[in-house]
Amino acid sequence: MVSTNVNKNETKKDALIQVQDDVRTTVLQSDLGKTHISQDVVAKIAGLAVREIEGVHALVPFGAGQRLSSLARSIGGSDMKDLGVAVEVGEIEAAVDCRIVTEYGVSIPRVAAAIQANVGERIREMTGLKVKEVNIEVVDLYFEEEQTRAADASPRVK
Repeated sequence: MVSTNVNKNETKKDALIQVQDDVRTTVLQSDLGKTHISQDVVAKIAGLAVREIEGVHALVPFGAGQRLSSLARSIGGSDMKDLGVAVEVGEIEAAVDCRIVTEYGVSIPRVAAAIQANVGERIREMTGLKVKEVNIEVVDLYFEEEQTRAADASPRVK
């Protein structure tokens, strides 16, 4: 385990960034001990906070093999980018990128503002990290009527 003290200021919480087996971890130091927070935990908090917003239909994985990575994620294990959320975590701040599908008819700027506020609040509440930015990429629209018609259609062959 490699440990470096990145925060030179004396504060109530000194943060360390540790790298163990290529997994970044934020370490919060207090008088009572250390709390290790994995970067994956911060990404999961962000993903759940995005899903809480009305008008968000789904998160979309990053990369070209989106459907394949969704299948792989459901079978076993996942990279956080496969969840449609990528995070960078520093000693006291975090940055979040997410890809979403919104429902047709919702105000995309309102949905984006709600995501940014909710992700920032949830990460701050749960980890103590300040969220510097939340970048949102809207990659598609969801039309409920199309999904209903597709489900009701009879198969071509029996």
